[in-house]
Amino acid sequence: MDFQQRIDADIKAAMLARDKDRLNVLRAIKSALLLELTKEGGSHEVGAEAAVKILQKLHKQRMEAAAIYHQQGRADMEAEESAQAKVIEEYLPAKLGGDELAALVREALAAAGASSMADMGKAMKAANEKVAGRAEGAAVAAMVKKLLSGS
Repeated sequence: MDFQQRIDADIKAAMLARDKDRLNVLRAIKSALLLELTKEGGSHEVGAEAAVKILQKLHKQRMEAAAIYHQQGRADMEAEESAQAKVIEEYLPAKLGGDELAALVREALAAAGASSMADMGKAMKAANEKVAGRAEGAAVAAMVKKLLSGS
């Protein structure tokens, strides 16, 4: 079952369960996927990598909104955004832990031949390809900097 079929099946299940909150999030995901499908110059299929990027963007939007609501003292809206982010997380690949991330970044640095901070751009490109959305960009950047600086 491809990703779009999984979302459609989950939308149907949420409708049958009358889970309005989950249904809204799933419809937002489906909408984002449809926008990707219909954008100019796009293919008529959303690949797994593109779907992960879309989900990461939606998750980041929800987390940023929750942080803003927290700053404003709007606990009700913060809880809603956080709940939506948790539903989106179910469809994202599992996040890498510190040791796993370090190992993958080391492999990427070795493959790219990056050995100093002067190679930061090359190192980040290789590390991001290796990690493939399983870690936050800031965490990858911090690990690359740490390993390149020899700390």
